[in-house]
Formats: sequence, C-alpha cells, structure tokens
Amino acid sequence: MRLTLHTDYALRLLMMLAMEPDDLHTVEEVARRYDISRNHLTKVTQTLVQAGFVESQRGRGGGLRLARQAEAINLGAVVRATEDSFDLVECFDAARNMCVITSACGLRGPLDEALRAFLAVLDRYSLADLISHPRALQRMRRLLAETPAA
Repeated sequence: MRLTLHTDYALRLLMMLAMEPDDLHTVEEVARRYDISRNHLTKVTQTLVQAGFVESQRGRGGGLRLARQAEAINLGAVVRATEDSFDLVECFDAARNMCVITSACGLRGPLDEALRAFLAVLDRYSLADLISHPRALQRMRRLLAETPAA
C-alpha cells in the first residue's frame, strides 16, 4: 500500500502547524518551505479544513492553524479523511471489479485484514506523537524557515 501525495502533504502541513501552534501560516509559505506544489497544497488544505483538523482565517494577516490540539488529532482519522480509496486490489470495489478469479480467490481476506491492521496502528497515534522529537524537528524547522523563495 502506498499513501497518496495528498495524504503525505496533509501530514507534513499538520506537523508544521503543530510545531508552530502560535503562528498562522499561508499556503504559499508552507508550499515554499516544503518545496511542494501550491495548487496541490491548496486542495489538501481544503480537505483538512472540511474535516475539521485545520482552521483557515481569511484576509490580510490570515492563514492556517490547527483547529484543535495536536493530541486530539488522530493519525488514522487524518489518513481516512485524506485518502480517496483503500481499494488495495480490484476486487475491493465491487462496482468496478472485472477480475475473473474473484469467486475462487483467497487474496481479498488477508489484504482486508492487513488494511484493518494498518489503520488500527495509525489509530493509536496522534499528531502530537509525530512531533515528539523536538530537537531534531526544531533544527529542521529553522532550516525550512531559512529556505529562500524560488
């Protein structure tokens, strides 16, 4: 299984907001600091705002910040909100399944179990757990803040 860039960017954005909870950050700033697509990050931000993980203040002096404490943001919930599908193989989507061996295949059960285990592990962690190494993250934060605009 591979997470989409949408989820990857969402987790990076949430980590930045959690490391700097007193600051408002614009999409442009985050995109520059992480060297990622502004347009893609805008879509990610919309997803996170709609899901209630991030709040957005419009206007001059506006920006993004966490909508709740990092400890209250569950990693599994973020991944579920940002991934558009957990169809690991074709037969997970009954409407589009064209696999000719579906009726005799035993693969779906183990893959479904593995997916549930994957999500169960993520459910044990919060955003706060992702930023629990403050020294290394503070160094990285300084480096990201010093990155010049392209």
